[in-house]
Amino acid sequence: MSIAKILYVEDDQTLGFVTKDNLQREGYDVVHCSTGGEALTAIKNSDFDLAILDVMLPQIDGFTLAQEIRARNREVPLLFLTAKILKEDRLKGFALGADDYVTKPFSIEELIYKVQIFLKRRTLSGVASKDKYQIGQYIFDHKNLSLELNDEIRTLTQREAELLKFLLDNRNNVVKRGAILKAIWGEDDYFMGRSLDVFISRLRKYLKKDPAIQVQNVHGVGFKLSD
Repeated sequence: MSIAKILYVEDDQTLGFVTKDNLQREGYDVVHCSTGGEALTAIKNSDFDLAILDVMLPQIDGFTLAQEIRARNREVPLLFLTAKILKEDRLKGFALGADDYVTKPFSIEELIYKVQIFLKRRTLSGVASKDKYQIGQYIFDHKNLSLELNDEIRTLTQREAELLKFLLDNRNNVVKRGAILKAIWGEDDYFMGRSLDVFISRLRKYLKKDPAIQVQNVHGVGFKLSD
């Protein structure tokens, strides 16, 4: 079994050293960068299984770095570390393709837990009981994170693919918000709920070329995908 390789970008040297040391003790191969510029060079020269990004960075901020990463690879899970608590900042990150946030100050145990969850999901994504789905005129390949329509292929992020698969596995049934959040995000709270709304809007945009497909918001309950 290969060792998971993590890109960790943090300009606080003390926090960076402690966090890297703890992640390495868990058996991960960690590349620590102190600036967005260093991280960009690392991305160009190596492949990573997960990226942990501080938002406030010298040279290139975490949001811009996330855009650069997503332009190269939409599969890599992205975790933001931030002292900011404004919901606008969180939503901006999710809109850029972030998978989750960890708010500073954070416990190492919390970060390691989230890392384990995302790496496990990525590993298991290729052994799902069903990989390909027909959604109206679209073909969704969960294993390869792709959504195809008339030979046009869109590559989804891991979380987009997980959410779409969850809705499809419950096609034509109302799925409660709490059930989705716990299954995909691992917890049910306000900020995760807002991020779910962002991802639902994104999936609607991806599927809008087939008007027969609907992702309905059942007020106060959850969502229903039908085609």
